[in-house]
Amino acid sequence: MISEEHLYAIALRECSLIGDINFHKLIRTFGTAEEVWKRAKKEYTKTDGIGRKTVSDIGNEDYLKFAEKEIQFCEKNNIRILLRYFNELPHLLNECDDSPAILYQKGNFDDSLQKISIVGTRNMTSYGQQFIGDFLEAASSSKCISVSGLALGVDKEVHEQSIHYKIPTVAVLAHGFHMLYPSKNKKLSEKILEEGGAMFTEFNSSRKPDRENFIQRNRIIAGMSPSTIVVETGFGGGSVSTAAFANDYNREVFALPGKITDPYSQGCNQLIFQNKAAAISTVKDLVDSLGFNHSKEKVAELFPYSEISIQLTENQESIYQSIKANPQVSLDDLAQMVSVPSYKILPVILELELLGKVKSFSGRQFSAI
Repeated sequence: MISEEHLYAIALRECSLIGDINFHKLIRTFGTAEEVWKRAKKEYTKTDGIGRKTVSDIGNEDYLKFAEKEIQFCEKNNIRILLRYFNELPHLLNECDDSPAILYQKGNFDDSLQKISIVGTRNMTSYGQQFIGDFLEAASSSKCISVSGLALGVDKEVHEQSIHYKIPTVAVLAHGFHMLYPSKNKKLSEKILEEGGAMFTEFNSSRKPDRENFIQRNRIIAGMSPSTIVVETGFGGGSVSTAAFANDYNREVFALPGKITDPYSQGCNQLIFQNKAAAISTVKDLVDSLGFNHSKEKVAELFPYSEISIQLTENQESIYQSIKANPQVSLDDLAQMVSVPSYKILPVILELELLGKVKSFSGRQFSAI
């Protein structure tokens, strides 16, 4: 039920210098958004880190009028208004320090089900497409929810394959519910809701899909789930930011490795090499790692290999044996042992890591598996 407190919360969040963190500081001090609205301008010194300039917009009647219209829009379009300080956000997202003060929801969301966030490039290849289908098929007998961003490419495939395998799916938007971006996904968004899924956004109905909104949106995708999978992404792709948020929240991150020459595998390979994501070797191992213990067995491996079938090159064998003989050896020491410059060793180590032969640690140390 939408209450008067929702009115004050929306008005307060609309104030120019009241972001999510300042919003929560003020709520902790004054108890409710209504009390903040009525008292904070005169009593701002009660809140650490809040100055006169920060509260200068509070009390502006224009923001209350905006909030009234926003509530009317939400009531007309069956949109729920979730307040963090009422503990109404998805519970994992609610744990994040920078989670949104207000979250808007359309559709159904069962917070008791396990969530898995899946993200990646708009320029998805057949390799990424096959992985998404294989993984969601394997996970389909588990009670879980997929989370993605309703963009073209990987996001779209995640939502479509989830619907195909009867998995509820959640789309997190980078704009308000007054529109749908990209417009090509309009029918898909309707299908998500029809099939028991949901859409979330922290942006009110006046917000357009501005570029900076997408990075901001990614923290919600990462925050909603205990684990995030990066399917394909280039260097510096938006999905890398989702992985960074997940790391900051101490959540698991998995990345689909690929050839070092494939542009949309380079971001994933980099995440793996920097120990910011675990490499996905098989769908079965991934499903087991996520705790989907009752999922259908997926017998085909993404990267089939055995101890016998792996044939290392001369360079790989030399470096592998040196690492095996010296557990947690540093890069500098390894370079000295094999008489090869460190910059030439790094690509070989990545290849060994993708083959499941070597594991890297912080401080550029390596051990054989």
